[in-house]
Amino acid sequence: MITSAQLRAARALARFDQRTLAAHAGLSLPTIQRMEASEGVIRGNVDSLTKLIEALDAAGIEVIGDGATSSAGGRGVRLKRSPRRKR
Repeated sequence: MITSAQLRAARALARFDQRTLAAHAGLSLPTIQRMEASEGVIRGNVDSLTKLIEALDAAGIEVIGDGATSSAGGRGVRLKRSPRRKR
């Protein structure tokens, strides 16, 4: 699973604008825009999500899931969970 925030960060790391990512993934520009505008985990059909992840992977971007480790090395980003507030 990939979140909209991860997608925006991954696209920035790949130095792609939305149109370039759409072309590399074989998706439409409105599809990429809709994915990035969603909140939380991106919802979409499996084929579109697979194409998106494959395009990012081909660009050298590894999407790190919640609780997963990155064993391939290299630079990356990960969002920390928000600390729980004490009451």
